[in-house]
Amino acid sequence: MFGNSDTKSLTMNQPYPDSLLDTGVQGVISKPLDRVDGPFKVSGTATYAAEYDIPNAVHGVLVSAKIGHGEVRSIDIDAAKAMPGVIDVITDYDSFLRNSQQGGETKAPTQGVKQVDYFGQIVAIVLAETFEAAREAALSIPVEYDYKSGVYNFEAHRDEAHKPPKAMIPPHYSQGDPDKAFDEAPVKVDVTYITPSQNSAAMEPHASIAVWEDGALTLYGAYQMPTSDASQLADALGVSKNKVRIVSRYIGGGFGSKLGIAPESVAAAIAAKRLGRPVKAVMLRQQVFDATVRRSNTEQRVKLAAGRDGRMTTLVHDSLVSNLPGESFFEPVGIGTHSLYASENRRINHDTVDVNLTLSGSMRAPGEAVGMVGVECAMDELAEALGLDPIELRRINDPEQDPEKQVPFSSRKLTQSMDEGARRFGWDKRNAVPGSRREGDWLVGIGMAAATRNNQLQQSSAKAEIHPDGSATVSSAMTDIGTGSYTIMAQIASEILGIPVDRITMKLGDTNDPPAAGSGGSWGAASAGSAVYLACELLREKLAKAMEVDPADLTLKDGQAIGGNRQVAISDLVGDGIEATGEIKPGKQEKTHTQASYGAHFAEVGVNVVTGEVRVRRMLGVFAAGRVLNAKTARSQCLGGMTFGIGTALTEELIHDTRNGKLVNHDLAEYHVPVNADVPQLEVHFLDERDIHANPIHAKGIGELGISGAAPAVVNAIYNATGIRVRDLPITLDKLLDGLPPV
Repeated sequence: MFGNSDTKSLTMNQPYPDSLLDTGVQGVISKPLDRVDGPFKVSGTATYAAEYDIPNAVHGVLVSAKIGHGEVRSIDIDAAKAMPGVIDVITDYDSFLRNSQQGGETKAPTQGVKQVDYFGQIVAIVLAETFEAAREAALSIPVEYDYKSGVYNFEAHRDEAHKPPKAMIPPHYSQGDPDKAFDEAPVKVDVTYITPSQNSAAMEPHASIAVWEDGALTLYGAYQMPTSDASQLADALGVSKNKVRIVSRYIGGGFGSKLGIAPESVAAAIAAKRLGRPVKAVMLRQQVFDATVRRSNTEQRVKLAAGRDGRMTTLVHDSLVSNLPGESFFEPVGIGTHSLYASENRRINHDTVDVNLTLSGSMRAPGEAVGMVGVECAMDELAEALGLDPIELRRINDPEQDPEKQVPFSSRKLTQSMDEGARRFGWDKRNAVPGSRREGDWLVGIGMAAATRNNQLQQSSAKAEIHPDGSATVSSAMTDIGTGSYTIMAQIASEILGIPVDRITMKLGDTNDPPAAGSGGSWGAASAGSAVYLACELLREKLAKAMEVDPADLTLKDGQAIGGNRQVAISDLVGDGIEATGEIKPGKQEKTHTQASYGAHFAEVGVNVVTGEVRVRRMLGVFAAGRVLNAKTARSQCLGGMTFGIGTALTEELIHDTRNGKLVNHDLAEYHVPVNADVPQLEVHFLDERDIHANPIHAKGIGELGISGAAPAVVNAIYNATGIRVRDLPITLDKLLDGLPPV
């Protein structure tokens, strides 16, 4: 299980019941510590991708295609070069990226841009001495096209859907005879819910600075997963992976949009090599929307059937999604459905419609974020048909083991989350009769939904060092996209090594450091954090040896080692310094136990009978996600997820022109993310939990749990307030007005 004396590796083949985080005495783990990177961010000294001061760099602005499908006939490079300040226009019809890559892949995404497959596809890059000159030329350069007909209307081509290849989950799954069981059931619902395409809308645009030196590329980029992204970039450029370094120390939000490399990275790298100067390429906001990734729209048909006692006999979740032709990714709408509720007869299918629209890919909680809209709203409808309380229906169908794999859950506190949420929110005061509570011009209702997000462990590594002065450094190619990775990993190291957090230096986001899976899928803290744990555990063993005591008899606190009836400064035990590397790998535990985080959302809304406007008045999330590593950053993650859920329910929708596929609301002025006035004071509560099957730190993913189930809680509250069941999201006022009572 272990490598050389300076590396400690663990494959999760067995439970890990005893964690040093439970026996450490530094007293920092789980505490709501302030972010260690906070002072750098608020003082402007945290360097983001586009902010590196690289000598002799030129500005590059990408050129976007103005057709939805066809071929580039010509680009008038001379016209652009005649403009003041323009140096050159670079294109490579074979190597430029047609679209971004999915997260975790190690090969290049689809390359080749002579054929245009969607409106806004990147076809060239303009280089200039100033950003302004490059931008003006990029927006005005003459490009001629040969037009082809395209598929821009999902609804018009839904009958052309096909079964995609296996991805995160099998596209089709069936158990028992769901159609027969549905037909024979005494109580059933058959409903279709629709969610639109969405954009991650991260604050920081995609950006890359490409610097070549001695045949090797350093790319300063805004990327969530540098280790795999470096492999993608090397493959796209046709160079060895050891010739590519990616630096992503600070990232201004990603939410999935920066999992894989995007078109600006390869364009900047090719342009820099040809020009012989560093190139900085920052996507315009509109290009981020047009040419990175979107969350696929979904059409979800949900069929639920139950006996009169509420026990479900049928669970069907059939989804249509969309993507570019030739792409294998499909939105895993039913990923949470597989293990959420008991039912002997099940079908969970996904089919894809090929469209000439922006690539669809992972966005915060791919699958659950939108899939739970269909399932959790349908559960609300089934509860009403049965005359049952919505929580009671879920409680009855909370399975004791995975209903498909027939294996135990690693830990599961779904029912406990619902019960605690009901108590805190005042669920017992809910009037089950829709539209029965009115306060002046406002109809008021409350709703709830379950939350689940699958838990994953990814191979990751980290190095920990203790220096002669007793300070420490922890380094890994893991990233912090605003989630708190810097702080959480410093807390893990501090608790195990007994070194105060302010004496630990964190180095993240550089592929020159030990490889890691990066930030995505809510696996970052558990994966890279476990690697830090293992590295520090090995250092602790070295300190015990220096103290001539058994590791179990060693206490480390505030820079002091205590054992064998003596106390010694850690700095006196390390000589010229010691270091160790930790490596975590997934193993049999992910097969023998179904792993997921759980929770419950509760929302109260007011709907104005005059205007149809919806206001979320209050919202509560109760979550169980293993050990909470930092109460403050965990709460922040849930607040962000719940805010995403409000956006899904009420405001967010990408709108494509069905004549040419053009995205017509491709900026933050017209793509409506929730703003402060849309979001009430949100409440978050965590249930105490440890998951010994997940990893040695007993933590599970939490970054995406907060969005999973948040939107349907709001949707169900709107129904309780008005009696109007809207199944086409977002719920804008025009979808409510006709059904509201007279003023």
